[in-house]
Amino acid sequence: MDAYGHVNNARFLTLFEEARIDLMFIAQKKEMTANDGAIVVARHEVDYLRPVDFGDDVRIEMWMDDIRRSRFSVLYELFAGDVLASRGRTVCVPFDLSRGRPRRLTSPELEFLGQWVEHA
Repeated sequence: MDAYGHVNNARFLTLFEEARIDLMFIAQKKEMTANDGAIVVARHEVDYLRPVDFGDDVRIEMWMDDIRRSRFSVLYELFAGDVLASRGRTVCVPFDLSRGRPRRLTSPELEFLGQWVEHA
């Protein structure tokens, strides 16, 4: 919370991150991720449309865009109640932990991400 009683702007990124990680854990549980693979963040964009007050119920809608073998984007809309409060985008890069460098998305990863392309 900031000095005005609103959710701090950095917390929006944390909420987006928590939603994104939950989805990536689904892929991991289905064994759709590469063995030594990870997903790292290359870029964040956030548009703040209205303040979110402490105690507001928030909901995040999330979908994928621009899926390529070398990267993909996660798009978000954060609602406070029924009001759109923020939009965000994260560019993610698949990463090989054992080699310490970017890698290509596997076919199962591409298939998994493809399920989340359309925004309802």
